[in-house]
Amino acid sequence: MDKHYIIKRPLLTEKSTAQNSELGRFAFEVDRTATKYDIKAAVEAIYKVNVVKINTMVHKSRTKRNKHGWTGGKLTKKALVLLKDGQTIELF
Repeated sequence: MDKHYIIKRPLLTEKSTAQNSELGRFAFEVDRTATKYDIKAAVEAIYKVNVVKINTMVHKSRTKRNKHGWTGGKLTKKALVLLKDGQTIELF
């Protein structure tokens, strides 16, 4: 799989930006079929940094009600990437 298809987008929330500045952790939305090794290789190739640790989680969005009943939520996968000390990613 191409490295640009693995990393979909960076997650820019209040909690993730606080972790960026304090801990050096960056959050990304990734492809659901990607493994930790795939994510590590993609981040290192795209952003030219060294990855120390990766935590992943699969999140299901909330179900919604419409006139035909309940519709299920979409599954997304998030990855929290810890970089080597002193390294950073410029997202903007």
